[in-house]
Amino acid sequence: MSKNTIRTQLSISFLIGALTVLGFAPFYLFPIPLFTLALLCHFWRRSATPFNAALLGFTFGMGMFSAGVTWIYVSLHDFGGMPMAAAVIALIVLCAYLALFPAAAGWILKKLRIASPSIWLLASGALWGLSDWLRSVLFTGFPWLTLGYSQAPQSPLAGFAPVIGVYGVSMILACSSALICLLFEREFRQKKYLFTLLAIWVTGFGLQHIQWTKPQGESVTVSLLQGNISQDLKWRADQLVNSLERYAALTLESNSRLIVTPEISIPLPRDKVPSNYLAQLAAHARENDGDILVGMIEVAGDGGSSGGNGYYNSMFSFGASPDQSYRKHHLVPFGEFIPLKFLFGWVTKVFPLSDFSRGGLDQQPMKIAGQRVAVNICYEDVFGEEIIQQLPQATLLANVSNDAWFGRSIGPRQHLQISQMRALETGRYMLRATNTGVTAIINERGEVLQEAEVFTTTALHGIAQGFTGATPYVRFGNSLMLGLAGIILLIAVLPVSRGRRKNL
Repeated sequence: MSKNTIRTQLSISFLIGALTVLGFAPFYLFPIPLFTLALLCHFWRRSATPFNAALLGFTFGMGMFSAGVTWIYVSLHDFGGMPMAAAVIALIVLCAYLALFPAAAGWILKKLRIASPSIWLLASGALWGLSDWLRSVLFTGFPWLTLGYSQAPQSPLAGFAPVIGVYGVSMILACSSALICLLFEREFRQKKYLFTLLAIWVTGFGLQHIQWTKPQGESVTVSLLQGNISQDLKWRADQLVNSLERYAALTLESNSRLIVTPEISIPLPRDKVPSNYLAQLAAHARENDGDILVGMIEVAGDGGSSGGNGYYNSMFSFGASPDQSYRKHHLVPFGEFIPLKFLFGWVTKVFPLSDFSRGGLDQQPMKIAGQRVAVNICYEDVFGEEIIQQLPQATLLANVSNDAWFGRSIGPRQHLQISQMRALETGRYMLRATNTGVTAIINERGEVLQEAEVFTTTALHGIAQGFTGATPYVRFGNSLMLGLAGIILLIAVLPVSRGRRKNL
């Protein structure tokens, strides 16, 4: 293969990687990743060496992440105070790191030298699913733009989400792309590949019509408050009264049993918030025979027993039920805590970053407003296997967030789609209360029932139905996908091992 051909393929790989982002929110063009990945698979099959395959995967990843996580620049520079050059470099370094995962998938796939087309397509899916999963666990994880999210909620492949989760959907999608790749190669125009492709998508469509969970009890009226307080004003002392008054007004206008405010809606430690203010909110909630969830900073006397400095990003409940709280467990590296402080401790002296303590993973759902609500804060709903720690006990999911950090970028919409996937995986309603949007009510099928206009001060009033029961994903987490991928790769590796033994 000539150098010009390789350069052309690398350029195309970068372009189709960028086009893959159209499969995700806010575009929701779910067929696009199917075909962009099929073209990458074609390049992988034609690559001369594992290194070339890795390079193709890397450029594909650079295109996808460069186009898909540009909101990080907004967060770092516009609101985080990081100098422009430093923010650009940080974004490029992050994209390059994330691109290593599709690069590794391509390298291993070529290194295995799989002769059987059927095993090759299965291995393609397994490696992509595993690479997406591995990206979610290394260095606390960054699973944004996991390929499976692009299929929520409209695609028939979303039917696999309650069974094998988002990484399983990634695996099934990559297998489908590999099948399309084989269908367009002259020597493999066989009916069995077409039938297999159709069978996968028909199965997904069928799974969409299975009711994995069932409604429990009466529905509950909810109000999701959206204060619309700009990030550059949120922590200013002269804006504190405005924040308090705004959320008090939105609360007192609600007649719902369950009222939810966004992440750290009151930018004060709880012990610094006027007691009569919280008493007023609690009294109103009791009048509605319900409860209110309020986001505040918690200062604990444990001194940060789980790391950090004893400050927690927490949600507190007040009202008819006993007071309860939830502490954020999965913190954002370099945003809410500094990893490897002996190496990166200097960062807090240069940039205005927080350093929170971590809540426990074994926290139970809050018993409020006649429901058992599994609360997760902001970035936490990216980690499905952590969300299910509160299931099947929980009847509702609630994500509180402050996506004002992302401005008017595509980040908040991508976050909404992630919440849609969590609803699909668990068979539960997801309530999203955010500072500037996207505030929404999502049903158990991942469909957005109601949505507040972004960047407006408003309360989204609606009804949520509690659900009980457990999907296969709630029962087994990612283990089904990991087990299936492991078996596939074992089958793919065995012929290579036999060939090496024969040559000894």
